[in-house]
Amino acid sequence: MRGLGLIAGLIVAPRDKRAEAARPLLGSSSFSSSASSSSVTLYHNSSVRQFPKPRLLLRCLLYPIAGFLIMLGIVQFIAIACGIVIAFFPSEIDRATERWQSHSTTQAIDLSHWPTDASRDIIPVACHSHNDYWRPVPLFSAIQAGCIGVEADVWLFDEELYVGHTTSALTPKRTLRSLYIDPLLRVLEQQNPLTEFHPQLQRPLQGVFDTDPAQTLVLLIDIKTDGQDTWDQVAAQLTPLRERGYLTSFNGTALIPGPITVVGTGNTPFSLVTANTTYRDIFFDAPLNLLPEDGAAEGAADAAQVSSPTEPPHDQLPQAVNTARDDATALPPAENVGQGLSGVTPKSESFDWTNSYYASVSFKKSIGAPRAFRLSDQQVDRIRAQIRAAHRRGLRVRYWGLPSWPRSLRNHLWAVLLQEGVDILNVDDLQSATRQDWRPKLSDLWS
Repeated sequence: MRGLGLIAGLIVAPRDKRAEAARPLLGSSSFSSSASSSSVTLYHNSSVRQFPKPRLLLRCLLYPIAGFLIMLGIVQFIAIACGIVIAFFPSEIDRATERWQSHSTTQAIDLSHWPTDASRDIIPVACHSHNDYWRPVPLFSAIQAGCIGVEADVWLFDEELYVGHTTSALTPKRTLRSLYIDPLLRVLEQQNPLTEFHPQLQRPLQGVFDTDPAQTLVLLIDIKTDGQDTWDQVAAQLTPLRERGYLTSFNGTALIPGPITVVGTGNTPFSLVTANTTYRDIFFDAPLNLLPEDGAAEGAADAAQVSSPTEPPHDQLPQAVNTARDDATALPPAENVGQGLSGVTPKSESFDWTNSYYASVSFKKSIGAPRAFRLSDQQVDRIRAQIRAAHRRGLRVRYWGLPSWPRSLRNHLWAVLLQEGVDILNVDDLQSATRQDWRPKLSDLWS
């Protein structure tokens, strides 16, 4: 019994020590006891007032966020489920098409293609693919975007026309024939098929755009080497397009539209463009800044009389033809002096729709850089005067060398030029130009 009592004392003793340690130092005093109890009460009350508010606010924030994420998960699950259902269970139209194809006794019927669908769903846009050979797929990238003009810089070496920006960029396989002439032949043959339903070619021939068969595609050939020698080779390589009637031509009295309009620029000699007065299918890129205005007052009236640059002023046709003939007999040999100046004499200032297609000039050199991201009144007046002078002659206005950055400035200039009557935009960014959504964006500040 004495041993059991000793063990019980050892067990109880620590509990008493802990109890004593937990007691206040003046635990026998009633004052200290009341003070201690009041402080504990105050601490407890203060903790009740401080902690529940942040917890309640946190709950108010977390619950809506959690609910929103749950809803997103449900929507995502529904979308995935619908995709699975559509993938495994096609629509009735798809099943009917498959049955039609599978039950054909002769050959499968492909309902998704037709003979002239090379440019399906492509809407032509008045833009010119500058340095088109830089595109991922030359010619076809521009057509896919809807551009109605492409540009090729050509260099003559060993009787072959190579395409590239500089001589260091030339390769044996990148030629005018391989990048442009042969692909255009294939596209136009597909656009003008001979079938049992269409046994004869219709006139005029259809162009590259299935949505607008009458729209011509401008092939701007920028001659970089000697104009005389390169001209002869360009004219020779265009023979397949010429023989099939695909080229826009002038027969001495009228303009015959075709699916392809060839325009010469760079060192293209104007003297050779106008040498033949009864037929030509290569037109000149006239100098826009050198076209005489004939008076600002007359310009407004004349511009009102010419409804469109695509409709030549027939009342001036005989005079224009005679002028071209006179020029052709008095021109000296061509000189390599650049766009709109090669082969030009003092008598050959009569650029018009019979010998030229574009009237072009560098925007930076002719109009100047805009200040404070806006064109001045003097700059706008100069643009209007140049447009009047070109349209009076039946030419299409093209400015090259526009600022490309920032994008907001470039887009603003595009909008102003089209509003003032420019016929085609010379662009590098095909996607932005053909989308024509040129409203200012925040990303334009750094992109």
